[in-house]
Amino acid sequence: MTAPVAVAVPRKGRPLEAALERLAGVGGSSATALADDVSTTLRYEKAVTKGAETADADVYDRLASYSDTDGGPEYTLVRDERAGHPRRVVFDSATIRADGTPVRLVGREEPFRALRTHEFALGFDSADLVLEEVVALAPEGVDSIADVNERIDPRDTDVRIATGLGDTVYHTLMATPETIPAGESLDRSFVADYEGPLCISPRYERLVEAVLGTDALSGVEFSYPETGREEEAAVADTGVGVYLTVTGSTARDHGLVVGEHLFPSETVLLENEVETTDASDRLRRRIAADVETAIEAA
Repeated sequence: MTAPVAVAVPRKGRPLEAALERLAGVGGSSATALADDVSTTLRYEKAVTKGAETADADVYDRLASYSDTDGGPEYTLVRDERAGHPRRVVFDSATIRADGTPVRLVGREEPFRALRTHEFALGFDSADLVLEEVVALAPEGVDSIADVNERIDPRDTDVRIATGLGDTVYHTLMATPETIPAGESLDRSFVADYEGPLCISPRYERLVEAVLGTDALSGVEFSYPETGREEEAAVADTGVGVYLTVTGSTARDHGLVVGEHLFPSETVLLENEVETTDASDRLRRRIAADVETAIEAA
């Protein structure tokens, strides 16, 4: 019997759904059914955790009813970050087949870090985490997979990005109209000439430094939204900022000009090159084939 290829996946959220959707594309109808089942279950459980839905059964009864120990999806409980730290049902594991190869999906809170510690050859996680943790800062910024992988110190980790999955939300440059000099575009060159405050989320400070480059940020001081303050409103107060957006409609509601998409925040397929086997390499190539991603390969 062929040993399954173990793949680390997030336990919940957009990255998990993106990974399941892509695996459904290479795994056929049974993988599609599993992806739909897991996504529907976890969306409901998220609504319960947020108080938007009222569950009819105790959380342990729901956990037992969801879990299929015969290869189907299994779930577990974690403490959520919301006030009171309520218990939340999240993905634990499942087995699918992709082109005849059994694939064991294993839920991890931080799949990228699980690959860094050599637990897996393949995994899915947010590109943001790679930028925040292991991409070296340099005078020039990054805007592609090739750029990101070249900035990873091989002495630090053997993990590289194989491809994005296309579930794109962009880290986008925004500014008030009066901040932009006449005739200039709101892009990386604007930041290179700009001196003053730049409003960002505190968690994205290193990511913004990696994406824009240290040269462009010379003379720029980061500022952060006050607790409870809407990010786009804080950018409007500051004058210039970087924030995640899909369409930019909320930014425009605050009178902001939506500028260059600096880097796509996508779920990515990751590979630990030292742990690669023939089976994991075939799976990686199958997953990465014909993917529409905003993270250019070169």
